[in-house]
Amino acid sequence: MDNYIVSARKYRPDTFRSVVGQKTLTVTLKNAIRQNKLAHAYLFCGPRGVGKTSCARIFAKTINCLNPAPDGESCNACESCTAFNESRSYNIHELDAASNNSVDDIRSLIEQVRIPPAIGKYKVFIIDEVHMLSSAAFNAFLKTLEEPPHHALFILATTEKHKVLPTILSRCQVYDFSRITIADMVEHLQYVASSEGVTAEPEALNMIAQKADGGMRDALSILDQAVSFTNGNITYRAVIDNLNILDYEYYFRLTDCILSGDVRSAILILNEILGIGFEGQNIITGLAGHFRDLLVCKDESTLILFEVGASIRERYIAMAKQCPDTFLFKAIELANHCDLNYRTSRNKRLLLELTLIQLCQLNRTGNTSAGEDKKKTLIEPIAAAEPVRPAAQTVTMPPPRVPPDPHIAIPSANQQATPPARKQVRPVSTSLKELTNEKPKEQAEQPHVAAEMNNPFTSEDLIAGWNVYAEDLDTEIHLKNAMTYCKPALQDNYSFEVKVHNKGQQEVLFNAAAGILAFLRQHLKNTHIQMRVSISETNEKKPAYTTSERYRHLMEINPLMGKLKDEFNLEL
Repeated sequence: MDNYIVSARKYRPDTFRSVVGQKTLTVTLKNAIRQNKLAHAYLFCGPRGVGKTSCARIFAKTINCLNPAPDGESCNACESCTAFNESRSYNIHELDAASNNSVDDIRSLIEQVRIPPAIGKYKVFIIDEVHMLSSAAFNAFLKTLEEPPHHALFILATTEKHKVLPTILSRCQVYDFSRITIADMVEHLQYVASSEGVTAEPEALNMIAQKADGGMRDALSILDQAVSFTNGNITYRAVIDNLNILDYEYYFRLTDCILSGDVRSAILILNEILGIGFEGQNIITGLAGHFRDLLVCKDESTLILFEVGASIRERYIAMAKQCPDTFLFKAIELANHCDLNYRTSRNKRLLLELTLIQLCQLNRTGNTSAGEDKKKTLIEPIAAAEPVRPAAQTVTMPPPRVPPDPHIAIPSANQQATPPARKQVRPVSTSLKELTNEKPKEQAEQPHVAAEMNNPFTSEDLIAGWNVYAEDLDTEIHLKNAMTYCKPALQDNYSFEVKVHNKGQQEVLFNAAAGILAFLRQHLKNTHIQMRVSISETNEKKPAYTTSERYRHLMEINPLMGKLKDEFNLEL
C-alpha cells in the first residue's frame, strides 16, 4: 500500500515516443535537438493533462543528454539522464508560478540563471502556470527572457495563453498542444490496463475517454477509480454507474418515442431519468449530442467524427437510417434552444416536457417534402377567376413576418384574380390551410367568371375607396388605425404607394393587402390596381414625442381632452 503510485504518475511519459497524441510537436522538438537549433525560450500552451509539463521535462533531459540517440531521444544511461530520472539534477529548475508569482520570486530565479551548469550544456528553467505571474513579475522577467546567458533556456507552460503578456509571447517559440483524441486515449488506457493486469471492455474505456474530455491525466485518474470500484474487471455498466453517466439506452428509447410521436411514453422516460438523479440540463445536452451523433452517422464521410465503440457505432448507424435530415436538424435546434433557456426557466421540468412534446411532433411535419410545403404556400383565389392561364389560378402568399426589404410589392392583377365584395374578405388571422381548403359557397355553386376591368380613376377616388374600406373595420383595430393615419398616393399604371410610420403598420397592411386590393379593384372597377407599402424615411429619423407633443396630438384628435384636463386640474 505504501508503494502504490497512481497511474497518472506511474505512466507519465519519459521519452518523446511515449508522449500520447502530440506527434507533431514531439517530432518538431526532436528535429530541433538533432539539428542543434534551439531557441532560448519556449511557451507550451494547451488544455490540462495533455503533456505540456511532461514534454518540457523530456526536452530538458534530452538537450542535456551526453549520448543522445540519432532519432533525437535521450539515452537514459548517462550521468545527466540518470540524475534527471532520480530527481537530483541541478540543471533543471521548476517554478510553480501559481504560488511563486511575486517580483522577489522572479529575482531569485534570475540569480540562479547566472550560474552555469555543472554537467551538460544547458540550465533549463521550467515555469508552470506562467499566466499566474503578476504584471510586475512579468516586467521584471522581460529582460532576462529576451537576452539570457547562452547556457540558460526557459520553458514556460500555461493553460490560459490569452493571459500571458504579448511582450512575453513575442520572445518565445509558441507550441499549442491539442486535446488528445478518444482513439489515442483508448489505446493508451488499454496499454495501462494490460500492464496492471486489469480486464476492461472497449466500451468502458471509450466512456472513460469521453469523460476525460481530451486530458490523459484525467483519463488515468478515472481508470484508477474504475479499477477500485470493479476490483479489476471494468465493464461498461460499472463505469456508467460509477461515473454517474446517462446510459445510451435511454437516448435510444427517447428517440424511438419521438420518431413514433408517442408523447406520453417520452414523458415517462424523462420521469424515469429524473428519478435516477440526473440533472435536467445534463439530459437535454446529452440528447442534443445524441441527435448530433445520429446526424454524423448518416454519411460515411462524416462517420469519422463519431468516436465510440464498435457495438454502439453499429446501433447508431441503424438508428440514423430511420431519421430524416430535416428531422435531425430541427431536433438539434430544439434541444439546443431548451439548453439555452434551461437556467433562466422557473419551471425547468415543464420546459423539458414541452421540448419532448415538440420533438414528438417533428416526425409528422419534418418529413414533408418540398413540393408539399410549396402547395401550402399557394392560395387559391377566394372568388372565381378568369381562367386565362393555369398560373393565374393561384397567388403566392408572402410569409407572415415583415421581409427585410422595407419596400414591399403586392402581386398585380395578372397574379391575383378578382375577389368578391368587401364582405367576403377574411380576417388576417385566417390560416393558409383554411384559405386553401375552404372556398365560398357562392364560388362552388355559381362559378361565375369575372371580366377584366380597366376603368380610370383619380387620387380622390382612390382615397375615398380606401376610407370606405377602413370604416367597416370595427373588429380589426390595428388595421383600421393604420389605414386611418396612412393614406395611399396614386402613381403611374394604376399603382399606389402607402407610406407607414413603423414596421408594425407595414406588417398589418401587408397581411391585409389581398383583401384591400380585392375591394379597391371592384370598387374602382379596375383589375390592374397594384399596391406598395414602405416605411417613411423621415419618420425613421424623427425622435420620440415629448409629453407636450403627445398631448397636443391627442387634442387634435379629440378636443375634449382639454376639457378633461381643466375639470381635474391636471398638469403635464
